[in-house]
Amino acid sequence: MEGALGPMGGHGRFWNNPAIVEKLKLTDDQRKSMDDIFLQHRETLVDLRGNLEKAELTLEPLIKADQPDESKITAQIDAVAQARAELEKANARFLLAIRAKLTPDQWKQIQDFRAEHPQGMRRWREGGQTPQAAPSQPGPQ
Repeated sequence: MEGALGPMGGHGRFWNNPAIVEKLKLTDDQRKSMDDIFLQHRETLVDLRGNLEKAELTLEPLIKADQPDESKITAQIDAVAQARAELEKANARFLLAIRAKLTPDQWKQIQDFRAEHPQGMRRWREGGQTPQAAPSQPGPQ
């Protein structure tokens, strides 16, 4: 889900991209609420991402061992999967909180843009140029 709006770093803060603000007609109240949501979720998401990376790092030497221990590897794969699931759930909670601040029309515009430009979303979210086929109405997912 992170690809949808990308909460980590400044890049996922689409609500602060002037082009997106204009296209979606985001209000100052919406943008402030989204900044607050971002700040509320950021530390948890960073911690959970760190947990996942640590679990993956722990798995690596187990797999590379000269005589791999299948039970240890399987247990660590379970730990990696659990860490990934916790990160995904937290990311979903963040994205749903952001989505709740959008009007149905704003959300539809984001969804439409995502469907039309699956590869262009990353550049668009990161504040780069919007793809040429961006909707002329407010909205960009």
